[in-house]
Amino acid sequence: MHLHFIANAPVRSTGERTLPVIDPSDGQTYDSIQRGTAEDIEVAVSAARQCFEGPWKKLSAAERGRLMMRLSLKLSDHVDELSAIEQRDCGKPTKQARADAVALARYFEFYAGACDKLHGETLPYQDGYTVLTWREPHGVTGHVIPWNYPMQIFGRSVGGALAAGNVCVVKPSEDACLSLLRVAELAAEVGFPPGAINIVTGYGHEVGDALARHPGIDHISFTGSPHVGTLIQQVAAERHCPVTLELGGKSPQIVFADANVDEVLPVVINAIVQNAGQTCSAGSRLLVEQSLYEPLLERLGEAFTRLRVGPAAMDLDVGPLIRQTQQQRVWDFLSDAQHAGIPVVAQGTVVDEAPETGFYQAPTLLRDVPITHRLAQEEVFGPVLAAMSFRDEDHAVELANATQFGLVAGVWTRDGARQLRMARRVRSGQVFINNYGAGGGVELPFGGVKSSGYGREKGFEALYGFTTLKTVAIKHG
Repeated sequence: MHLHFIANAPVRSTGERTLPVIDPSDGQTYDSIQRGTAEDIEVAVSAARQCFEGPWKKLSAAERGRLMMRLSLKLSDHVDELSAIEQRDCGKPTKQARADAVALARYFEFYAGACDKLHGETLPYQDGYTVLTWREPHGVTGHVIPWNYPMQIFGRSVGGALAAGNVCVVKPSEDACLSLLRVAELAAEVGFPPGAINIVTGYGHEVGDALARHPGIDHISFTGSPHVGTLIQQVAAERHCPVTLELGGKSPQIVFADANVDEVLPVVINAIVQNAGQTCSAGSRLLVEQSLYEPLLERLGEAFTRLRVGPAAMDLDVGPLIRQTQQQRVWDFLSDAQHAGIPVVAQGTVVDEAPETGFYQAPTLLRDVPITHRLAQEEVFGPVLAAMSFRDEDHAVELANATQFGLVAGVWTRDGARQLRMARRVRSGQVFINNYGAGGGVELPFGGVKSSGYGREKGFEALYGFTTLKTVAIKHG
């Protein structure tokens, strides 16, 4: 059984209950974690506060950066170990799990270099005054990390918070937390003071709720569903605690007739099958100009039929979904589409070696999806791509903006003026022109508009959200 990790040590829960750790590839329990309590959160927040007011505050920004760089190097040395943990815990194919571990090390490398570069300003003001601004950390930040990308989201969230001078209490998903417990151990090994990084495992409605409500938490970072994001906002608002929210998306890939189809195809496929489609920024809607619609769907359908799904260790195109309830959710979407008469263009194949008890779903391409259907409006969080056609640029913008979400968009066209028009008109936190995701882009600010949330993580911009701005006005005559 894995214990909490608080103040650089494994800590047993104040409660007696545990939760199973299940391998999505076969649906079998292979370990357990603690089902944390509000009392455990109290212990973790207390340890964080002592660290913040003590050894952490004594570190200069440069010293904090060196410490984070040591962790980055340590993480790089443990990529294979962390990949293996993530692969089994999350059901990720080997190449995806490894990419996540490499990205985690890169986040800490990037934020290590940013620690001593978060500057204030000198403001011009009235004669006889000197006015300064500087940025101060919130203090103890709370982080609720989802199960789809534990290491990456830990890196962008906790890495940014630490670089800005905060200390952290982390509540990972009960479905995927083992890699983060190991990361916290590695942080202790390289010299992070006790209480800088604390991990408490358990259910969101118990541990997550206690974290959001705790008066000792000065800022909350949450990645997850709009529903839970609303609950966290409501709880945080009761004590005026600032929050950063990344709440998913229904992101469009907008393909104009002049696009390079050979470049479009592999990117569109990867954007929906990566991590079995369990990605907030998955390109789950395909909008294609009418004259290209049929030719593109024909080629895309052929590619989908070649996709193979299987156990994580086989390192195929797609691994399992995280749990049975997520599998059932995807099935419900596909059942609704079938009842609505939405045509299936093509599906991939679940290999014979995949255990029947695993949580598998073949990638599925559907066409002529009405914009009002839930398949075009709601986040499936599975390898399901909904295709539809558009008449012209105005129609493309109308369809792209016709959901509650606004996280990411892809635009495929060789027309330079159209590229800029679309980038301005599409309501989205990120817009990629003739690419999608820019290879992860640790340096690129990430976040959404509308129901996709607010605030930004990743890049230097994240440091502004993890700090407060103080103005100092000095009258000297």
